[in-house]
Amino acid sequence: GSAKGSNEEAYLFQKLVRLGFGSNNVDHCTRLCHASSVAALLEGIGSGAVSNPVLDVAQAELVIVIGANPVVNHPVAATWIKNAVRRGTRLVVIDPRRSDLARHAWRHLAFHPASDVALLNSLMHVIVTEDLVDRRFIADRTSGYEALAANVARFSPEAMEPVTGIPAATVREVARAYAGSCASMILWGMGISQHVHGTDNARCLIALALMTGQIGRPGTGLHPLRGQNNVQGASDSGLIPMMFPDYQRVTDADARARMAAAWGVPVQRIDAEPGLTVVEVMKAIVAGQVRGMYILGENPAMSDPDAQHARQALASLDMLVVQDIFLTETAALADVVLPASAFPEKTGSFTNTDRMVQMGRQALALPGQARQDLWIVTAMAAQLGLDWSHCGATPTDCRDAAARVWEEMRQVMPSIAGIPWSRLAREHAVTYPCSGDDDPGQPVVFTERFPTADGRGRFVPADIVPPDERPDADYPLVLITGRQLEHWHTGSMTRRTPVLDALEPDPVAMLHPLDLAALGVRPGEPVTIASRRGQVTLYARADEGTPRGAVFAAFCWVEAPANLLTNPALDPVAKIPEFKYCAVRVSAGGEVATRAAAHRH
Repeated sequence: GSAKGSNEEAYLFQKLVRLGFGSNNVDHCTRLCHASSVAALLEGIGSGAVSNPVLDVAQAELVIVIGANPVVNHPVAATWIKNAVRRGTRLVVIDPRRSDLARHAWRHLAFHPASDVALLNSLMHVIVTEDLVDRRFIADRTSGYEALAANVARFSPEAMEPVTGIPAATVREVARAYAGSCASMILWGMGISQHVHGTDNARCLIALALMTGQIGRPGTGLHPLRGQNNVQGASDSGLIPMMFPDYQRVTDADARARMAAAWGVPVQRIDAEPGLTVVEVMKAIVAGQVRGMYILGENPAMSDPDAQHARQALASLDMLVVQDIFLTETAALADVVLPASAFPEKTGSFTNTDRMVQMGRQALALPGQARQDLWIVTAMAAQLGLDWSHCGATPTDCRDAAARVWEEMRQVMPSIAGIPWSRLAREHAVTYPCSGDDDPGQPVVFTERFPTADGRGRFVPADIVPPDERPDADYPLVLITGRQLEHWHTGSMTRRTPVLDALEPDPVAMLHPLDLAALGVRPGEPVTIASRRGQVTLYARADEGTPRGAVFAAFCWVEAPANLLTNPALDPVAKIPEFKYCAVRVSAGGEVATRAAAHRH
């Protein structure tokens, strides 16, 4: 499924897979982005959604941004953060790379890559040993604190300094500032989640907020910054192999009974086993366990780790169907391509990173043979024997379809039950949870209790787990992947935009100037990056913000796909790949492929 499509498309797609295909093998890009954050949040506080909107940085005394580069990935949020700093908010940036946002920071903690847990536990060590915790909050609203306190006792800043590279005095200064602030807020990105220990990273951030009572009030809380425009909504809508809509587990008999009743089918029609995640699907194809695949608006030939393996898997399927607005690298491998509708060509709702549900209305007619995504999914359901009537009579007009699907969603999703389509159409944007028409919505949640069985947040201790592979004599550097401002995600849309492509036309690798000098390479010359899985050639760019011993590359370049190099090793809890860390070597020279040649290949 797609995190770029609407809530209604996500909901109908997962329903199609569960009823039409008879399995829970449905997933989307959250498995490559924030699955570990969601897993830790569900475990710790009972909800995978953000506690506070990004704009709450304006009410915070101190803001921590960790494992994220908002200037590149969330420019609007970055502007709000910079404005807050100008008004006196202290900003702490915790990231191995020195991003543009670090120029505005009170403190920048450039820790050694993959030492996140060591650093976060050392922050908590200071808070616990110096008795900076909020004892009343811990007693009234949490459980498991004693085990957490015992665990962090081993992680003094002095003991962790050789591991993290951060001076003990700096750790103590930041810990005291976070705990002592009247309102402290944590925002994080995929630098936290995309590790084999990503769930542990998020557990530590949750524990930091719980032990200091920095949650449940304006200007506080936990905010995993979402990547695609509808990651939150797609996850809420059930595009997850182990969850129905609103995070009801497929293994829960009561949840299956509720979904069967809402969908008007016998409960036996609904699979009780969790499905495969996106990375597991690729392995299952190679093993001969999956023979067909239907991909809506995603590009795994570019976005999956060890992309050559993913491409070989996709090419070996008996049947691959791709539904998209462009002939992406994945669509080029398909047996059938279904021409989809772009955002301004359809009506639907989208849920942003702040839990704000927003209405999008069709503004343009469909081009050529393109069809409304809701119509395509409904037509597919009809061919699979499902009698749905969500869409209008013609392939080009589904204006009322989204409203009908939304009203069905409200019956199975308590989080949006109080937001009828008529209100959404009238107000354009409503923040959930929302109990009814007279409820303005709740931008700040967890004010009195957490949505757990006992209403308490849960501390979960975390130990140091090393990356799946470490640098060695053959592969001495660390590869960090990510996005860049000019080209979004796999570049399937932005690289077709002449202005953006003119700004960044060629693939680049960013290295520290001293590392470039050691290689004998000048900026603009080609370098070849190789891992145990493949190699790519890009143009070198000097970047003092990249730490020595590391190289950064965006994954948008079809002529130099960074994900040919990345490691498919998974976080055991969230099944998210370790995109942010793998061992590589960099050598001078090589020939950078042209985009046309890469597409032909």
